[in-house]
Amino acid sequence: MGKWFGLAALFVVHASSALALDACHEEILHLRGDWGNAQIAVSVADTAESRSKGLMFVEDLPTMSGMLFVYDRAQSVSFWMKNTLIPLDMIFADATGVVRKVHENAVPGDLTGIPGGANIQFVLELNGGMADRLGIGPETEMRHPAIPDEIAGWPCAS
Repeated sequence: MGKWFGLAALFVVHASSALALDACHEEILHLRGDWGNAQIAVSVADTAESRSKGLMFVEDLPTMSGMLFVYDRAQSVSFWMKNTLIPLDMIFADATGVVRKVHENAVPGDLTGIPGGANIQFVLELNGGMADRLGIGPETEMRHPAIPDEIAGWPCAS
Protein backbone atom coordinates (compact mmCIF):
# COMPACT_ATOMS: atom_id res chain seq x y z
CA MET A 1 0.00 0.00 0.00
CA GLY A 2 3.01 2.34 0.21
CA LYS A 3 2.71 3.46 -3.39
CA TRP A 4 -0.80 4.84 -2.71
CA PHE A 5 0.73 7.62 -0.67
CA GLY A 6 3.43 8.37 -3.23
CA LEU A 7 0.69 9.32 -5.68
CA ALA A 8 -1.30 11.47 -3.28
CA ALA A 9 -0.87 14.63 -5.38
CA LEU A 10 -3.58 13.59 -7.83
CA PHE A 11 -6.65 15.71 -8.34
CA VAL A 12 -9.86 16.16 -10.28
CA VAL A 13 -9.52 18.32 -13.36
CA HIS A 14 -12.81 19.88 -14.46
CA ALA A 15 -13.59 20.30 -18.14
CA SER A 16 -13.29 24.07 -17.85
CA SER A 17 -9.73 23.84 -16.56
CA ALA A 18 -6.90 24.80 -18.88
CA LEU A 19 -4.67 22.15 -17.31
CA ALA A 20 -3.99 19.28 -19.73
CA LEU A 21 -4.05 15.67 -18.59
CA ASP A 22 -0.73 13.83 -18.43
CA ALA A 23 0.33 11.13 -20.82
CA CYS A 24 -0.56 7.58 -19.86
CA HIS A 25 1.29 5.89 -17.00
CA GLU A 26 0.69 2.47 -15.43
CA GLU A 27 -0.03 4.08 -12.03
CA ILE A 28 -2.64 6.57 -13.32
CA LEU A 29 -6.12 5.95 -14.73
CA HIS A 30 -7.70 8.88 -16.56
CA LEU A 31 -11.48 9.28 -16.66
CA ARG A 32 -13.55 11.71 -18.68
CA GLY A 33 -17.21 12.37 -19.21
CA ASP A 34 -19.70 15.18 -19.51
CA TRP A 35 -18.96 15.85 -15.81
CA GLY A 36 -15.25 16.66 -16.48
CA ASN A 37 -11.98 14.74 -16.08
CA ALA A 38 -10.25 12.93 -13.24
CA GLN A 39 -7.01 11.13 -12.56
CA ILE A 40 -7.01 8.17 -10.20
CA ALA A 41 -3.90 6.59 -8.68
CA VAL A 42 -4.29 2.88 -9.35
CA SER A 43 -2.73 -0.38 -8.44
CA VAL A 44 -3.21 -2.80 -11.34
CA ALA A 45 -4.52 -6.33 -10.78
CA ASP A 46 -3.81 -8.14 -14.04
CA THR A 47 -3.09 -11.70 -12.93
CA ALA A 48 -5.52 -14.29 -11.59
CA GLU A 49 -3.79 -14.11 -8.20
CA SER A 50 -3.85 -10.30 -7.92
CA ARG A 51 -7.46 -10.12 -9.14
CA SER A 52 -8.59 -12.73 -6.59
CA LYS A 53 -6.99 -10.77 -3.74
CA GLY A 54 -8.10 -7.34 -4.96
CA LEU A 55 -8.61 -4.91 -2.10
CA MET A 56 -9.21 -7.59 0.52
CA PHE A 57 -8.01 -6.62 4.00
CA VAL A 58 -7.32 -2.99 2.98
CA GLU A 59 -8.38 -0.80 5.91
CA ASP A 60 -8.00 2.59 4.24
CA LEU A 61 -7.90 3.69 0.61
CA PRO A 62 -6.70 7.24 0.01
CA THR A 63 -9.07 9.58 -1.83
CA MET A 64 -8.60 9.47 -5.62
CA SER A 65 -6.98 6.02 -5.41
CA GLY A 66 -8.23 2.63 -6.44
CA MET A 67 -7.52 -0.69 -8.07
CA LEU A 68 -7.87 -1.42 -11.78
CA PHE A 69 -8.72 -5.03 -12.58
CA VAL A 70 -7.56 -5.98 -16.08
CA TYR A 71 -8.75 -9.15 -17.82
CA ASP A 72 -7.12 -10.72 -20.89
CA ARG A 73 -10.38 -10.49 -22.82
CA ALA A 74 -13.88 -9.08 -22.46
CA GLN A 75 -16.14 -11.42 -20.51
CA SER A 76 -18.93 -11.63 -17.95
CA VAL A 77 -17.58 -10.70 -14.53
CA SER A 78 -19.00 -10.75 -11.02
CA PHE A 79 -17.41 -9.44 -7.84
CA TRP A 80 -18.08 -9.95 -4.14
CA MET A 81 -16.87 -8.26 -0.99
CA LYS A 82 -15.43 -11.23 0.91
CA ASN A 83 -12.72 -10.03 3.32
CA THR A 84 -13.16 -6.46 2.08
CA LEU A 85 -13.20 -4.00 4.95
CA ILE A 86 -14.31 -0.76 3.29
CA PRO A 87 -17.30 0.15 1.06
CA LEU A 88 -16.35 0.29 -2.62
CA ASP A 89 -17.74 1.57 -5.89
CA MET A 90 -17.21 -0.83 -8.81
CA ILE A 91 -16.98 0.67 -12.27
CA PHE A 92 -17.30 -1.88 -15.08
CA ALA A 93 -15.90 -1.01 -18.53
CA ASP A 94 -15.75 -2.79 -21.87
CA ALA A 95 -12.65 -3.53 -23.98
CA THR A 96 -12.59 0.04 -25.34
CA GLY A 97 -12.53 1.50 -21.81
CA VAL A 98 -16.10 2.80 -21.94
CA VAL A 99 -18.01 2.43 -18.66
CA ARG A 100 -21.05 0.18 -19.00
CA LYS A 101 -22.17 -0.12 -15.37
CA VAL A 102 -21.47 1.41 -11.96
CA HIS A 103 -22.27 -0.37 -8.70
CA GLU A 104 -22.07 2.06 -5.80
CA ASN A 105 -21.25 1.41 -2.15
CA ALA A 106 -20.75 -2.35 -2.16
CA VAL A 107 -21.13 -3.54 1.43
CA PRO A 108 -17.96 -4.74 3.20
CA GLY A 109 -17.93 -8.49 3.82
CA ASP A 110 -21.05 -9.17 1.71
CA LEU A 111 -20.82 -12.46 -0.20
CA THR A 112 -23.60 -11.55 -2.64
CA GLY A 113 -22.33 -11.50 -6.23
CA ILE A 114 -22.19 -8.12 -7.95
CA PRO A 115 -22.53 -8.75 -11.68
CA GLY A 116 -20.82 -6.34 -14.02
CA GLY A 117 -22.53 -7.56 -17.15
CA ALA A 118 -21.26 -9.16 -20.34
CA ASN A 119 -18.27 -7.97 -22.36
CA ILE A 120 -16.43 -6.38 -19.43
CA GLN A 121 -12.64 -6.21 -19.55
CA PHE A 122 -11.79 -3.56 -16.94
CA VAL A 123 -13.13 -2.93 -13.45
CA LEU A 124 -12.14 0.05 -11.34
CA GLU A 125 -12.71 -0.10 -7.59
CA LEU A 126 -12.84 3.19 -5.69
CA ASN A 127 -13.91 4.30 -2.22
CA GLY A 128 -17.66 3.99 -1.80
CA GLY A 129 -19.46 7.14 -2.94
CA MET A 130 -16.61 8.40 -5.14
CA ALA A 131 -18.35 7.55 -8.44
CA ASP A 132 -21.32 9.69 -7.45
CA ARG A 133 -19.14 12.55 -6.20
CA LEU A 134 -17.21 12.65 -9.48
CA GLY A 135 -20.23 11.98 -11.71
CA ILE A 136 -18.90 8.71 -13.14
CA GLY A 137 -21.60 6.76 -14.95
CA PRO A 138 -22.24 4.78 -18.12
CA GLU A 139 -20.45 6.24 -21.15
CA THR A 140 -17.61 7.69 -19.04
CA GLU A 141 -14.35 6.88 -20.81
CA MET A 142 -11.18 5.42 -19.28
CA ARG A 143 -7.63 5.90 -20.54
CA HIS A 144 -4.80 3.65 -19.34
CA PRO A 145 -1.89 1.76 -20.96
CA ALA A 146 -3.76 -1.55 -20.38
CA ILE A 147 -6.41 -0.46 -22.90
CA PRO A 148 -4.92 -1.01 -26.38
CA ASP A 149 -4.76 2.23 -28.36
CA GLU A 150 -6.07 0.57 -31.52
CA ILE A 151 -9.45 -0.14 -29.89
CA ALA A 152 -9.60 2.42 -27.07
CA GLY A 153 -12.39 4.96 -27.11
CA TRP A 154 -9.83 7.43 -25.65
CA PRO A 155 -6.37 6.16 -26.65
CA CYS A 156 -3.17 7.02 -24.79
CA ALA A 157 -1.65 8.18 -28.07
CA SER A 158 -4.15 11.05 -28.33
